[in-house]
Order: sequence, then C-alpha cells, then structure tokens
Amino acid sequence: MDFITEEIENLKGSALYRTLRTIEGAQGPRVKIDGKEVILLCSNNYLGLADHPGLKEAAVKAIEKYGVGSGASRLVSGTMGLHQELEERIARFKGTEAALVFNSGYTANVSVIPALVGRGDTVFSDKLNHASIIDGCVLSRAEFKRYPHKDMEALERLLVGAYGHTPLLPKNQRCLIVTDSVFSMNGDIAPLPEIIELAQRYGAMVMVDDAHATGILGDTGKGSLEYFGLKSDDDIIQMGTLGKALGTFGAYIAGSRELIDYLINKARGFIFSTSLPPSVLGSSIAAIDLVEDEPSLRQALWEKTWYLKKGLESIGFDTMGSETPIIPVFVGDAGKTMEFSRRLMDEGIFVSGIRPPTVPEGRSRLRATVMASHSYDDLDRAIEAFSKVGRELCLIS
Repeated sequence: MDFITEEIENLKGSALYRTLRTIEGAQGPRVKIDGKEVILLCSNNYLGLADHPGLKEAAVKAIEKYGVGSGASRLVSGTMGLHQELEERIARFKGTEAALVFNSGYTANVSVIPALVGRGDTVFSDKLNHASIIDGCVLSRAEFKRYPHKDMEALERLLVGAYGHTPLLPKNQRCLIVTDSVFSMNGDIAPLPEIIELAQRYGAMVMVDDAHATGILGDTGKGSLEYFGLKSDDDIIQMGTLGKALGTFGAYIAGSRELIDYLINKARGFIFSTSLPPSVLGSSIAAIDLVEDEPSLRQALWEKTWYLKKGLESIGFDTMGSETPIIPVFVGDAGKTMEFSRRLMDEGIFVSGIRPPTVPEGRSRLRATVMASHSYDDLDRAIEAFSKVGRELCLIS
C-alpha cells in the first residue's frame, strides 16, 4: 500500500491535495466553519432553497406519511406514490411526456449514456463537459470523440468523419451528441440551437445536461431549451439535477414516454439503486412549485449575479466569459489559487479553488457562485476581500 502514501505526498507537493471543510448548520449565504462566520460564495444553492421553510415543511410531511426510507430499488418495492408524483411534476415543468428520477446527476449520466450507445456506436462530447458525462461516455464503450469547447465547425467535421460526406446514419449505428448546457467551471452556455440543428442534419441523438440550468435559465426557470426559445422536443434527452437551484437532492431524465420506459429497463444506475427517500421527493415537488410561483427569487439571483461579476471585473479580474451565477476568477497556477482561497477565508469569504484534474493544467481558478439570498452587503464585502487579496498576490494592480 506504499503507493497510497507516495501519491498523497505527490498531491501535496503539487498543490493538488484536497481536504474536507465542515459547515456547521444549514446552507445559507453565511455559514459557520470552525466556529467562524463566513460568507458562503461557492454553493450551488442558487435560489437559496436548501433551507427554505416551505421545503422543510414538505419534507417533514412526507416523512410523517411515508417514513424515512424507500426500502428497495424502484423495480422491486421502492416505487412509492411520491416517486410517481415527482416524475409527473418534472414532466409538466419541462414540457415532456414523461420523466424518471435518479439518485444523483452522476448516477444519471453514467447510467443513461451507456444505455443509449455502446460498442460500434459513436458519442460526441464537448471537451469541457462534466466528469460524469466523460465517465458515462467511457463506460458506454462507444467510440468517444471530443470536440473543442463550443466549436460547432469542429463538431461538424467529426460528424462528417463519422458519417462520410452524406449525412445519413449508417445502418445499425447510433450516434449521440452530449453537452452541458451551462458549463460548471466556466459558467458559459452551450450553443444548443446549433447543436440540435447539426444533430437533426446528421441523424444523431442529443442529450443535454441541464444541471446548472434547471431553475435558473429561461423566463420561468425551465432550463436551457426555454432560454433559447426551443420547444421541449421529446426527441431531446434532458438531464437535470434537484440538488442545485432546487435545493434538494437527486436528478432526473425528461423526454418521451418511450425513452423513459426504455431507461427503466436499461439504465443500470436506476435498476440497481435503492430509490430516493420520501423527504427528498416531497421537498423536490415543493421546490419546483416555488420556482414557478416565485419568479422574484430568480430575478434577485440574476441581479446579484451581474452585480458581483461587474464588481470583480471592475477591479481587474478575468471572469472567463461567464454568463451565469457561476463566476470563475482566473488565476492560472494551482498553488497561487489555493493561497488565494486560503487568504479569502481569513477575510471571511469562503470560495473554493478549482485545480487539475477538474480543469486543465495552468487553468486553475476560484469558482464563485451567487445565491438569491446573498445581501448586497455580502457581495460588497466579497469584492473588497477579492481586491485586497488579489493585490497582495499581485494578481491585479
């Protein structure tokens, strides 16, 4: 087992060693870590729903009626009325025929992609897609082709290479284009209309990971298709998570009834996992209701997002073209990134450093995220701390 000790020492020597920080109490704009109150600026709890009274009440009611556990996988005895209610609610929200709940976004991606493509097929993936998408592509054993970030000309060249110059699907071969809608480390948005147009031209399937778009993008928070004014076509496979803007836990696939029936029979992470507990199901239904009923939450989030982004850019930081509440602050060097994060914590601002392998070598950054529940005083304090520490580290002048 000496390799474990050696690898840990290597990680420490290259500023890539990771440890856990424990938050005391609920997720909110301010939290306590080691007894010290800090502004939490790296949570995906975008709408501030993780400790919302309505979600807590819904969770308690679900426990009182259904208990604390589901008891089994969905295909055994683990399908309860709340599972079906949540799936019907997600389908109405996303405008699809049906939906299927998974235990996490990672589980959904590594289960669904191998169910859609396999040996002899081809999967096309944006180079900055989430690790769970990459792992799903690898596990599928399909030919795995990655295209440069958001480069539609490169994607089409790969499609031509797969199909030949005649855009016809080879007999018995499946092709899948899979992309994040919002890229989790850059905060930018995929060119979905162009991806869908290419897929239709070449006869490929499209899967969109809406993890960081659900509840955020679009006039009513339905996600990336609504943001682009695209119809929720049942031919487009939509994945999303419940544990970010919706404040709970788990994930879903939304699409045609036939797709959902197929995944019930083919998606191994669904088939072989104990199903989500009642408290999560009840609070998730309440969260979707809140997204639709209280648009002021989303409005507050976007106003505060632009406030922080402009504030950081005005003092000289590169926010890497972010278009969403994910606001990266480019540093480059992994060691300096972690020193930046440590000094911000000393100033009362909790922002995680992002290093390889999450991002490429030389592309380390701080990943700030905004919540609707942040106050403008919180954001002003954060901007002031970024300015102070950035100058101390000679990252800005």
